[in-house]
Amino acid sequence: MAGKRGWIDVHYHAMNAPYEKALAAIGGIIRTPKWSRQDAIEFSDRQDIGTGLLSLGIPGAHFGDDAAARDLSRRCNDDLADFVALHPKRFGLFAITPMPDIEGACAEAARALDTLGADGVVVLSSYNGQYLGQPQWDPLLQVLNQRKAVCFIHPNNHTLTAEVRKGFSPGIGNFLGEFMFDTTRAGLNLLFNNCLDRYSDIKFILAHAGGTLPYFSWRLGEIMERQMTNDPWDTQYRSAFMDAYAGKVTKALVLAKLRRFYFDTALSAGPQSLGSLLQVADHDKILFGSDWPYCPETMATDMIAELENNPLLDEKLKRAIARDNALKLFPRLAG
Repeated sequence: MAGKRGWIDVHYHAMNAPYEKALAAIGGIIRTPKWSRQDAIEFSDRQDIGTGLLSLGIPGAHFGDDAAARDLSRRCNDDLADFVALHPKRFGLFAITPMPDIEGACAEAARALDTLGADGVVVLSSYNGQYLGQPQWDPLLQVLNQRKAVCFIHPNNHTLTAEVRKGFSPGIGNFLGEFMFDTTRAGLNLLFNNCLDRYSDIKFILAHAGGTLPYFSWRLGEIMERQMTNDPWDTQYRSAFMDAYAGKVTKALVLAKLRRFYFDTALSAGPQSLGSLLQVADHDKILFGSDWPYCPETMATDMIAELENNPLLDEKLKRAIARDNALKLFPRLAG
């Protein structure tokens, strides 16, 4: 170990009382791990986490009623903002919104960023099978872009595998693989709908090292350059991105666009995952994530140990992933 690092953890979940009560009221469709403010402080102390950016996870705040979702989002954000105010260097907030209620989401994102001082907004990669990047979600991206906001993208359960405890096949829960694909689809959608250009001031963080996006990035760029620019694919598979760069789409361009994303290392700390990510990501945009408390503390310990001992990382890059890269996104945490 290289001594105290004071990791900045951008994939650090909360489970506060308003959210836990709301999940219980809809039948406990997702596991609610044990969490309290004191638990968070003690976990951070044990794991040398200098700051945890708190976010509420799946299934989001919307359970069928817009008004109830708006109220729940406000109460959750107010509660977590109060906690952050008590420990402003130790914790931050990615505010939840009542998505897919887009009007409510825009209003709550603006309130959280402008009034509560949230460090960013957490959104799910898809809502009811409709992925981030689809035109109906543009108003929220406009709000975030105007504020040069950080947008943490967390996977959701796709509607085809919505029974969380069953997954797509018996014994294979969505958390094993499907989450990776959900994040990948969101990243692709943001690329092909040209959101990375249209909302260039948003800092998008993709959870879990971007899912499978880094792994198949070469294939993506190769097909887009060599195949999708030619008849009949150029007309059958039109998109905002391909139209914007008509005649100029190259593998190098595609890979450059992917470097617009930030990536966290949650459950992706080993050389098998990082080997691909390091080939694709801007090294200044790789951030530490633990996924606690959905991941038990033993796994957080494993992730930190992997990063400390990963042969692909030199000391400078370890420091960058642990803290320095995040400080560029969240300068208020410095000092």
